[in-house]
Amino acid sequence: MLITDAASFFLAWLRNPRTISAVTPSGSRVSALMTQGIGPATGPVMELGPGTGVFTYSLLQRGVREEDLTLVELSADFAALLRRRFPKARVLCLDAMRIEQANVFADVSFGAVVSGLGFRAMRPLEIRAILSGAFKNLRSGGAFHQITYGPRCPVPSQVLDLLKLAEVRIGQTIWNLPPASVYRISRREDCIIASGSQSAGLPVA
Repeated sequence: MLITDAASFFLAWLRNPRTISAVTPSGSRVSALMTQGIGPATGPVMELGPGTGVFTYSLLQRGVREEDLTLVELSADFAALLRRRFPKARVLCLDAMRIEQANVFADVSFGAVVSGLGFRAMRPLEIRAILSGAFKNLRSGGAFHQITYGPRCPVPSQVLDLLKLAEVRIGQTIWNLPPASVYRISRREDCIIASGSQSAGLPVA
């Protein structure tokens, strides 16, 4: 992590703590945890709130092609930085809550969404808007990866129920500052299909 990245991240957090989940960029351990299960076969990946691109680098290390990345960043300064660092990626300076209304993904079906947004500081209505827009563009079997620094899933149960989603904690790391957990959120129907395939002894995609 560059010192300039940490300083830029902290200043951005001071300006808008609601949309940035931590005061410093995430470390390598949580980045690896955040991108676990994502690889070349995943196809296009959407990242929400990429900031300085820590998770983006991890996605590239996992084998995701740079041209398969769509980075949605609210901060104009971070968006400009991301365009310089990842010139082949699609970078959109856009509020994640407007994904559904923006209708800019008509030609893309994503295999995964990676979110560094600060859900714990958001209202349920805002979280619902982000998840609704993300899953509208997420193909069947795809999952939404969400980081949190709290003791439980940052998506309220009523939002999960309303959108028919299920959550499972992928894991946690105490070596990040602050300690972090990552949750995998998916459609309940996909969980049922995966559970049925495992029960039948069939491979799960």
